Amino acid sequence: MSRILPLENIALDVEATSKKRAFEQAGLLFENHHGIARTAVFQSLIARERLGSTALGHHIAVPHGRIKGLKEPCAAFMRLADPVRFDSSDGRLANLLFFVLVPETATQLHLDLLAEIARLVSNPSLRQMLSTETDPAVIHRLLTADVATTE
Repeated sequence: MSRILPLENIALDVEATSKKRAFEQAGLLFENHHGIARTAVFQSLIARERLGSTALGHHIAVPHGRIKGLKEPCAAFMRLADPVRFDSSDGRLANLLFFVLVPETATQLHLDLLAEIARLVSNPSLRQMLSTETDPAVIHRLLTADVATTE
């Protein structure tokens, strides 16, 4: 995660009243920090979500999409102030969102990144820290230090 998740892409207690509003916030973040057009981000995330929910359960979702012209993958972690519906199989709302954008043709890389996130968030202690920690730098260290194997 350290190669694709810079500290400035950690956003805590973001106000979003729906999944679409969260996607709009992600679009703004990627546009402001990476120069990726917010509409391209939003449309990519919505298109992927229409194929099926990106919720993993335990209040976590991993919205992801392909961006034409993107050279390198990038990610963001966003904790919402209030959880929103993501049609999770466990019925829970989601407020811990990992956004992943990959180049249009990056198939294996895309799958590897999603698997890495799923492995990270399988750690209950990490999920708890992501829910409660107030310092973005601490969350960044948690996500990039790979604490999932040190429980």
